[in-house]
Amino acid sequence: MREINRSAVASTSRDAAFAYMDDFRNVPQWMFGITRFEPTSEVTSGLGATYDATMQIGPKALTSVVHVTEWVHNERLTLESVEGLSNSSTWSFSDTADGGTRLDVVFRYSLPGGIAGKVLGAVVEPVVGQAIKHTESTLRSRLEAAD
Repeated sequence: MREINRSAVASTSRDAAFAYMDDFRNVPQWMFGITRFEPTSEVTSGLGATYDATMQIGPKALTSVVHVTEWVHNERLTLESVEGLSNSSTWSFSDTADGGTRLDVVFRYSLPGGIAGKVLGAVVEPVVGQAIKHTESTLRSRLEAAD
């Protein structure tokens, strides 16, 4: 499984940052390529929530079902795929000395083997790093604008 780590600081409270990211309706606004992020469980926030997601990368629409496997209020949330493209993301939140929030993300993904994996890799690999940078920048801007 491949792994990408990113950190950013937003000039907003940890409570506001966590609340914004924990609201599934906001995900398409800040996560690169996400065109659909819909709850498929009665629980729409927190541990056990499940979402049907679509990510558009160039001409390819990748679908995935993700499940919240870790949720600690104002501290951490982890989403892991249970169907579709194998991936997980863990977002950690901590206070900065000046009252802002440090966001740390660990994004992991793997591609299928064989020819299908090579074809998908040719589409996905070049944009993953840029997608993470774009997500971090957009998320920071949205958090600061919402505060």
